[in-house]
Amino acid sequence: MASPSSLLSWPHRAISLSFQPKNPSPSPATARVSVQDPPPPPSDANPSPGRSSNTSRYVWVRKEVILYNVALKALRKRRRWSDAEALWEEMLREGVQPENATFSTVISCARACGMPGKAVEWFEKMPDFGCSPDMLTYSAVIDAYGRAGDAETALRLYDRARAEKWQLDPVICATVIRVHSSSGNFDGALNVFEEMKAAGVKPNLVVYNTVLDAMGRAMRPWVVKTIHRELVSQEAVPNKATYCCLLHAYTRARYGEDAMAVYRVMKDEVMDIDVVLYNMLLSMCADIGYVEEAEEIFRDMKASMDSRSKPDSWSYSSMVTLYSCTGNVAGAEGILNEMVEAGFKPNIFILTSLIRCYGKAGRTDDVVRSFAMLEDLGITPDDRFCGCLLTVAAGTPADELGKVIGCIDRSSAQLGAVVRLLVDAAAPSEPLREAAGELLGGARGVVRMPYCNCLMDLAVNLSQMEKACALLDVALRLGIYSNVQTRTQTQWSLHLRGLSVGAALTTLHVWMSDLYAALQAGDELPPLLGIHTGQGKNTYSDKGLAAVFESHLKELDAPFHEAPDKAGWFLTTSVAARHWLETKKSAELVAV
Repeated sequence: MASPSSLLSWPHRAISLSFQPKNPSPSPATARVSVQDPPPPPSDANPSPGRSSNTSRYVWVRKEVILYNVALKALRKRRRWSDAEALWEEMLREGVQPENATFSTVISCARACGMPGKAVEWFEKMPDFGCSPDMLTYSAVIDAYGRAGDAETALRLYDRARAEKWQLDPVICATVIRVHSSSGNFDGALNVFEEMKAAGVKPNLVVYNTVLDAMGRAMRPWVVKTIHRELVSQEAVPNKATYCCLLHAYTRARYGEDAMAVYRVMKDEVMDIDVVLYNMLLSMCADIGYVEEAEEIFRDMKASMDSRSKPDSWSYSSMVTLYSCTGNVAGAEGILNEMVEAGFKPNIFILTSLIRCYGKAGRTDDVVRSFAMLEDLGITPDDRFCGCLLTVAAGTPADELGKVIGCIDRSSAQLGAVVRLLVDAAAPSEPLREAAGELLGGARGVVRMPYCNCLMDLAVNLSQMEKACALLDVALRLGIYSNVQTRTQTQWSLHLRGLSVGAALTTLHVWMSDLYAALQAGDELPPLLGIHTGQGKNTYSDKGLAAVFESHLKELDAPFHEAPDKAGWFLTTSVAARHWLETKKSAELVAV
């Protein structure tokens, strides 16, 4: 491999370039650039005005710096950073003064080599050599600061470039949008995009792709759709990167129809779709119940001739999850067998989904068999797996509950102890309160609420309301549930959105008892009382919480009625609530 200096050591001769005007005048002026000799002295210090000979204007450019710049660009193209640094050192030893183009090339070389810190370092050297950044340098170094994690400096440089009246161009705007997106300032990214259009700068495809990616990360699929329509209206031709950005945005936001439309366009255009994109689509389908679409995607993956598109363990996991959530036991078992035949071992995610599927189908023996498979594979149960077993236990008949509790015991002795205290009708509530407090206090934040929900579901299903209330008290004390009850002068409200059915019924029981106690103490109720269940499907029930509560309130003959103008709310007046409460005993308010 030739050394960097050898790039400058070839024999060379003087170069002289002449530039003639496109439309020469009768007395043309010629501009000559010489990289060999300084401009020749004028033959006549005071030439006569009437002299008819051609005049020449000379620009003296030092040949050395141009040759070094060319060599640095060659090294940048080959991403040879160490050689670029060595060439810079030689340049200084030879007494060659770097110029703006030199710094711009070195900075962009560092960025191309994945060394944003070096790019920043060289940018900060520019004043020492009397160089001021131009637009191209600003663009390169703004991106470098952003990639180095110094978003504040990157944006300050952008503001400085604007203050110095640099004309905005797509390159620098795309860079700033990317910096905003990387730092999580998605409003700032969108503002730059709108600002450049207001300044008369037409976005190119790189800018469109960059802002589409930013809005996808921001989980703003409606903005993505608007920008995509604008891109098409401007007659820009989407490329694979565009469609990848759209898929990322729509699959993350679970915009099923839009994601499938993009997928089919990519298929029609015969674009390469790797397993990562396929898995994003399958994960979305599993979450929103797109069975036919997932089966189409999975068939396409298996039929692909590209090894990068073949199903992996995550693909099989999504398919098992899909069939498990829809209660298709045969489908889940078929995918599991297919996965094993393809040479993949079931992982904890697949076994978790499979156990959930068997639990929903009431096949307790298959739950135990799947748990044994997990032990045979040497997989350590995690807290999500334990939460799945809790969910299964909450829906298991009492005569088979011991089988599931045995699996819970082997997964987590501490959780098993709490469940045994819960199901033992003879055990008092206080030991359960203490054990649950220790368990939930040490659990990861992401599983604390699911654990509480499932434990209260189990307690309610076993008609252990006192223990359910003890669990609710622990959850409130630990801050697992917050703002469940709110009070204003005009309305007292109970907020149940996000709770399981058992947890919501337990919370309703406690609230009704509190209202009864307030009446007994002589307190006045506000004009309105409300229960907020939300209107979506509950994660822990086949029915939405609102539908469950509507039925339950009718059973209680409670005066709460669904509000016609507030979806997910059940309201009543203080007069109706008082009359109802006074005709009931607090212990009889909730019939489970």
